[in-house]
Amino acid sequence: MTYILFAVGFILLIKGADLLVDGAASIAKSLSISNIVIGLTIVAFGTSAPELVVSAYSAYKGNTDLAIANVLGSNIANTLLILGASAVLCPLIIRQNTARKEIPFSLLSILLVGFLANDSLVEVNENIPDVISRTDSLALLCFFALFLHYTFSIARLDNGDENEGEDEIKQRSLPVAIVLVLLGLAGLTFGGQWIVDGAVSIAESMEISQRVIGLTVVAFGTSLPELAACMVAAWKKQPDLVVGGIIGSNIFNLLWILGAGSMITNLPFDRAGIGDIIINMAATALILIFLLVGKLRGHIERWQGALFVLLYFGYMVYTVIGAKS
Repeated sequence: MTYILFAVGFILLIKGADLLVDGAASIAKSLSISNIVIGLTIVAFGTSAPELVVSAYSAYKGNTDLAIANVLGSNIANTLLILGASAVLCPLIIRQNTARKEIPFSLLSILLVGFLANDSLVEVNENIPDVISRTDSLALLCFFALFLHYTFSIARLDNGDENEGEDEIKQRSLPVAIVLVLLGLAGLTFGGQWIVDGAVSIAESMEISQRVIGLTVVAFGTSLPELAACMVAAWKKQPDLVVGGIIGSNIFNLLWILGAGSMITNLPFDRAGIGDIIINMAATALILIFLLVGKLRGHIERWQGALFVLLYFGYMVYTVIGAKS
C-alpha cells in the first residue's frame, strides 16, 4: 500500500502543480496583481504545506532533529536544486525589486534563525544549550507578519508584471481560477505527503539518522511541490512565479514553520544544525552575487543554474558521507 501511495503521490504532485500555476497566473491577471506577489503568497503557502505538516508533527512527537532538518534541507533544495533546475530549463530574468528586497529579506530570515539558534554566543554561560525556544518563536512569527505586510503592500502598489513572459496566460473567471488553485494545493499537499511517507519508510529501514533523513529524503520529498510548480512555471516562461515561489517558500519555512514548530516545543541545534544554517546563508548569498554583480545583472543563466544543481548534489554527497563517517 505504501508503494501505491508513493506512485499516486507523484501523479497528484505534477497535476497539482499544473493546476496551481494556471490558477495563480489567472488570478494575477484577473485582479491586476503581479505574478511575483502571487508567487510570494499563494504559491509559497501551498508548496510549503508539506514542510509545515512534517515539521509540526515531528515537533509534536518530539522528533526535533527531523523538524529542523526538514526545514533547512528543504530551503537548500529550493535554492540550489529547484532554482537551478528552473534556470537550466529557462533562463530567469529577475526584477530589481526582488533582487534588492525579497531575496535580502530571505537572507535576513536565515541570519535571524542563526542568531536565535546560537544562544551560547550571546550568553555568559557557555554550557547553555543552543535552542530556538518558545520565546524565540514570537520573534520569528513577528518577522513573518512583517513579510506578509510587505507582500500585501506590493499588491496595492503594483499594477501588473513588468515581464509576463512570452506565453500568454489563459484567462479564466476568478471563481474558476480559485478552484484551480485549491485543487492544485490539495494535489500538492497530499501528493507530497504520500511521497514522503513512502520514502521515510524506506529510509528508516536502512537505519539512517533523523537529521540525514530530514536533510535528504524528507527535505527532497517536501520540496517536490516547489520543484513541480517551479518547473511548470519555468516551462510556461513565468519567471516571477518561479522566483516568488522559491523565495516565498524559503521565508515561510524559516519564519512560519520554524516559528510554529518552536511554539510547540523547543528546537535544539547542534553543531551540524548550525552548519546547515551556514549552507543556507551561502546559497542565498550566491544568488545575490549572481544578480547584483557582473555583466548579466538581474539574470540567472543556464550555466549558473547548472552550477546550483551541481552544488546541491555535492552537498547531498557530503551529507551522506559525513553521516557514515
